[in-house]
Amino acid sequence: MKFFEKMERKYGRYAIRNLMKYIVALYIIGWMIDLFKPEFYTEMLALDVRAILHGQVWRVITFIIMPPQDSSYLFMFFTLYLYYILGINLERVWGAFRFNVYFFMGIFFHIIAAFLIYFIFGISMPLTTYYLNMSLFFAFACVYPDMELLLFFIIPIKIKWLAILDGVYFALTIISGFMWYALPSPFAIKFLNISARAGFITTPAIAVAALVSILNFVIFFLMTRNYRSISPQEIKRKHNYRKQVHRARPDRLVHKCHICGRTNESHPDLIFRYCSKCKGNYEYCQEHLFTHEHVK
Repeated sequence: MKFFEKMERKYGRYAIRNLMKYIVALYIIGWMIDLFKPEFYTEMLALDVRAILHGQVWRVITFIIMPPQDSSYLFMFFTLYLYYILGINLERVWGAFRFNVYFFMGIFFHIIAAFLIYFIFGISMPLTTYYLNMSLFFAFACVYPDMELLLFFIIPIKIKWLAILDGVYFALTIISGFMWYALPSPFAIKFLNISARAGFITTPAIAVAALVSILNFVIFFLMTRNYRSISPQEIKRKHNYRKQVHRARPDRLVHKCHICGRTNESHPDLIFRYCSKCKGNYEYCQEHLFTHEHVK
């Protein structure tokens, strides 16, 4: 945890803010490519290790633009909207740096997994970030376990129960994907036949993507397991405290970050402090207090 905080203080200024907005924009571009020239992604953009080793190094970045695969425009819209909501809320709670680390660490694990599979088994698996985005739901459930969603727009259900169902889905995906390596075992064939009849079809590549996404989630939370200071209860307590202070003080003070320009009115959840090492009265938000260059 202390190592992570040191990294945040040192490199937090380089974090991409509103990262999920840009990721969703890339998915929309990938969706357009898939609609009008679907073979272009496979031929030039997918995470093909064999092609990367032959000089097409851009594939380690361009593979992330592949959106969820579905023929329904409505499904695509709601899926991308869900990704955006999960990402924006996690960034608001964690901060831009932590959310950047979570997402890019997941992408890095996908790349490493693809190379390991290629060098060990000689197979080039075109992994995508679909399960990485689905793992955001686990992270969201850890932060907001008791928040309720309307399942099918009717049934209220808490996020933590949906996360458990998501975990079962991940487990079945991983098991059924690796069952391919157990063929022609009678049990493996029977299991895959049952999965296919249930509409649950997967492949070893999909299983690997799901596995590395789960590993990313677990490793990240082991690295940042002390979340009491940014828990929903703590955020709500700070927000209520600020509201009470504002009501009790008619001449309301406006705190403004010298770096990003955000104020306590536009972002009431932020904490603002003056820097004792800067020459003059310069105020910074919690994200820039330890990462700014001191004014001499």
